[in-house]
Amino acid sequence: MKKGIRYETSRKTSYSFQQPQHGPWQTRMRKISNHGSLRVAKVAYPLGLCVGVFIYVAYIKWHRATATQAFFSITRAAPGARWGQQAHSPLGTAADGHEVFYGIMFDAGSTGTRVHVFQFTRPPRETPTLTHETFKALKPGLSAYADDVEKSAQGIQELLDVAKQDIPFDFWKATPLVLKATAGLRLLPGEKAQKLLQKVKEVFKASPFLVGDDCVSIMNGTDEGVSAWITINFLTGSLKTPGGSSVGMLDLGGGSTQIAFLPRVEGTLQASPPGYLTALRMFNRTYKLYSYSYLGLGLMSARLAILGGVEGQPAKDGKELVSPCLSPSFKGEWEHAEVTYRVSGQKAVASLHELCAARVSEVLQNRVHRTEEVKHVDFYAFSYYYDLAAGVGLIDAEKGGSLVVGDFEIAAKYVCRTLETQPQSSPFACMDLTYVSLLLQEFGFPRSKVLKLTRKIDNVETSWALGAIFHYIDSLNRQKSPAS
Repeated sequence: MKKGIRYETSRKTSYSFQQPQHGPWQTRMRKISNHGSLRVAKVAYPLGLCVGVFIYVAYIKWHRATATQAFFSITRAAPGARWGQQAHSPLGTAADGHEVFYGIMFDAGSTGTRVHVFQFTRPPRETPTLTHETFKALKPGLSAYADDVEKSAQGIQELLDVAKQDIPFDFWKATPLVLKATAGLRLLPGEKAQKLLQKVKEVFKASPFLVGDDCVSIMNGTDEGVSAWITINFLTGSLKTPGGSSVGMLDLGGGSTQIAFLPRVEGTLQASPPGYLTALRMFNRTYKLYSYSYLGLGLMSARLAILGGVEGQPAKDGKELVSPCLSPSFKGEWEHAEVTYRVSGQKAVASLHELCAARVSEVLQNRVHRTEEVKHVDFYAFSYYYDLAAGVGLIDAEKGGSLVVGDFEIAAKYVCRTLETQPQSSPFACMDLTYVSLLLQEFGFPRSKVLKLTRKIDNVETSWALGAIFHYIDSLNRQKSPAS
């Protein structure tokens, strides 16, 4: 249609100059007129281009200024403001007056890297509410690229693209971006771990999100346990009621395992070894938590220890690792932390479970602190606790459920007895179940203690990632508030 209009206009203009007779004067005037139009076009084109560029640059500057203003509106409340007070933000405020903000947390674990994109809303003078989570995971873990750092960038960028798609453009500059690495990188030599973190930081700095100097770090075990405790108590609503009851947390990862709870008994505080108690400030309240992370007692690291291997080192002279926790007829290979081990079972002189339990007890001897108060605290357990229980039918694989600690022992005895005569597709099941059963008892849990196993609460992953980004944003607010 536009081409037709231009064509008709051209015809009319041409027709007006086509007089029946042309004298020299008319001919000359027509030539001058055409020449003048050409000259105007030559001037107008670059002028229009300059104007367009000017408008574009002005828009970019305006957008950046708006995004910067949005950050200070969202993360810096008015003096004295906290999570319970609404920050006045035209950009981040919903129609109902609830503030909207986002956070991105990368979980760089020993077996994979995961991105969590969280959306929060905060009603006036109340604690925030999680309204949406996007989650994606990639394998292998970041530590797998220790000898080829450049390759790690591709996976990080892929997960960043997930965040870009999920968060509205106008919120990018105001959204904190953080990566916390756990046991996988804690077990690497320091220089290799730092090179990986530096590469991730370079990728983060090139992103459009809010990136601080502390955006990439190796998370110490205590912080991992504390963050998981925040997650579980936030999702169960325990943090919204000052002085209310809270729940404990058990997490079993690949390289480490954590326990965290809020002691109510003075004897627990007095008897706790150095490093087992930590102060946590959230929502204008301070909590004194019992929290500890046991590096090397995650399920995969424990497997290696039970087999007699050394973390990060191949077996000496390629020697086969023999274990009483494997079926006597089993021979195979197992890969852990980019090292492949040859493993096999040994001829049984007693029941497989008895032999395995004896070996596991050796590995756990004097490694775990026992506290009496765990008997009286409600605990949630997740990660490999959940996977193992679901794998043998102790809980629903999709919905989770509750069990007693003794159920792990019953399942271990059954699986070990079955492996003696019928090798299964899960050769480590006897070892893993026996290990978890004894680990929980070493923590002080009686066999009759009920544990709740879940992957999600209200459709949100029960990992430390939510608690970590929550705590990070809360810290940003306190730093920006003079009264903190």
